Amino acid sequence: MSIIKIKDVIYEYLKRNEQGEVEESVQAVNGVTIDIEQGEFVAILGHNGSGKSTLAKHLNAILKPTSGTIYVKEMDTKDDSHLLDIRQTTGMVFQNPDNQIIGTVVEEDVAFGPENLGVPTKEIWERVLKSLESVNMTAYREHSPNKLSGGQKQRIAIAGVVAMEPECIVLDEPTAMLDPIGRKDVIEAVHELNREKKITIILITHNMNEVIDADKVYVMDHGKVVLKGSPREIFREVETMKSYGLEVPASTELAYQLKKAGVNIRTDILTKEELVEQLCQLN
Repeated sequence: MSIIKIKDVIYEYLKRNEQGEVEESVQAVNGVTIDIEQGEFVAILGHNGSGKSTLAKHLNAILKPTSGTIYVKEMDTKDDSHLLDIRQTTGMVFQNPDNQIIGTVVEEDVAFGPENLGVPTKEIWERVLKSLESVNMTAYREHSPNKLSGGQKQRIAIAGVVAMEPECIVLDEPTAMLDPIGRKDVIEAVHELNREKKITIILITHNMNEVIDADKVYVMDHGKVVLKGSPREIFREVETMKSYGLEVPASTELAYQLKKAGVNIRTDILTKEELVEQLCQLN
């Protein structure tokens, strides 16, 4: 069953002069059609300016299509009467966690969302505890967010969204400002939410290593979806990915270069473990 249907979506930014007159329109999303099934982990890749973040903002009606339609559980995002239900269904996590954290204590910050939804007090604190457990941050519930690392802050931002009990979470470049350890922690937390709670995950990123375990990958360029498939199907297209300004995982790149040099090796390798296994099998 589809939780999100994106059909023929076009979005144009309008540039206006000082008099408010439209001088130019820029098409950031151009005819995108994607179906996302309940419980899937979907990654959307693309270089800066490819339209992936603009598309992400459509998924809980921050932006609305210039033309085309987006349905979230059969609710049209252009219908303002569904706005609250859409935003309860699809939660957003942005690049900079400081833009989402507003509380002076971690547990109060996580409680903010469900409190605004009118959730009874007893249930709010039950949700806070479960949400912090889901991202392994229970030990920090009474800490100040300002004293946490970037990765810990991002996990708190995710917990704040989880506490609102969405069926889908959209993460727009959630690890862009983090160090390698922080990136690893956040991606592991997101995968656990997908596996354990069956939350649909839509990850917007340009980091290839973050999407190796995704169910589906979509690659965007100049506002269009130019590639779609499993991670193996996408990353074995090394030259095509490079033509769109994107790299592939290091192990995939090395396997590709070895193949070019005449080594009999698979080109759909994703991890270093797979690469080592392949090399050990060579005569």
